[in-house]
Amino acid sequence: MLKKFQEALDKRKEAGILRTLKPKSAGIDFYSNDYLGLAGNKELQAQLLLKVQENPTLLSGSSGSRLISGNSTITDETEEYIAEQHQYPAALLFSSGYNANLALFSSLPDRHNTIIIDEQIHRSVHDACRMSHARKLKFRHNDPEDLESILKKQTGPCFIAIESLYSMDGDLAPLREIAALAKKYNAALIVDEAHAFGVFGYGLIEKCELQNDVFASVITYGKALGAHGAAVICDETVKSYLVNFASPFIYTTAAQDFLWMAIKTGYEFLKQKPELPEKLHQNIEIFRNQNIETPSSELSPIQAVLVTDNQQLRSLQKALFDNNFLTYAVYSPTVKEGTERLRICLHSFNTEKEIKQLTGIIKAFL
Repeated sequence: MLKKFQEALDKRKEAGILRTLKPKSAGIDFYSNDYLGLAGNKELQAQLLLKVQENPTLLSGSSGSRLISGNSTITDETEEYIAEQHQYPAALLFSSGYNANLALFSSLPDRHNTIIIDEQIHRSVHDACRMSHARKLKFRHNDPEDLESILKKQTGPCFIAIESLYSMDGDLAPLREIAALAKKYNAALIVDEAHAFGVFGYGLIEKCELQNDVFASVITYGKALGAHGAAVICDETVKSYLVNFASPFIYTTAAQDFLWMAIKTGYEFLKQKPELPEKLHQNIEIFRNQNIETPSSELSPIQAVLVTDNQQLRSLQKALFDNNFLTYAVYSPTVKEGTERLRICLHSFNTEKEIKQLTGIIKAFL
């Protein structure tokens, strides 16, 4: 068995795509999902520290799943707060966005349902579909016409799964068009807002005022909020169903109350600092003005630079690293072969000088 595993690892190493764990590097950050800089924000850290000093039990372990000993007043209050902020009836907290997607798509659809997913949906949704008894179909990325052609052929209940902002191409979903199709064909639309939350207010569902047309949404807090965990925002019935039937919720030890407190504090901090997303969007505009070819949206903090020659991509990333720029090169199988890219993440804390230096090096290689 070990020999088989080692052969698979050796094959990846020979292809130059072996994944390894490395310490966080020092340098200019153009690769993390910390879009608003909240993960290292001193003012926010001071607020969190003060709350812990006032109530050290926030750091205590939960001691069990939420259905046993892991629920608390802080958890309930945070869920009520999140639901109110997003203008949904209910919210259910999870330890990660991955777990939230596993819970949704492994428990809600049954063997009589079909899950229709965007072909570029996050891997967590694919894994969840494997846990489900439902049939899974794919539609072409961000293509409402292809989605409708599939919906027309269905005879039973359907779920539609999309992201509002995609993490590899950095492009936005045609949310209004897909929501209209879900309504037309009586399908349940589920939207992952992992990369849109905080960048576009509370996400693109709120921005497009589609709360009444989206069945459920996943909001994650390890990106723009600089924390950890996630919430499913939904109807009270859906929340109760997940609590009763979603294995990733039922059999997971609850996080400590510090996490839930940090999430609620993060929401409050965002309200105090409207200049952070404003600065982020200014930086996105500066990057776009450098005329780097990209499939990404002009509004996205994720800007993909396609470099389909693997050696050229490695050389480009090394040149950037040698100049103190931290970026992330994405190889297959994370993306399809022939679509390898340098993934640039922009932040509110990046400077105009840094962005122009970064793009200057990229231009020299392309």
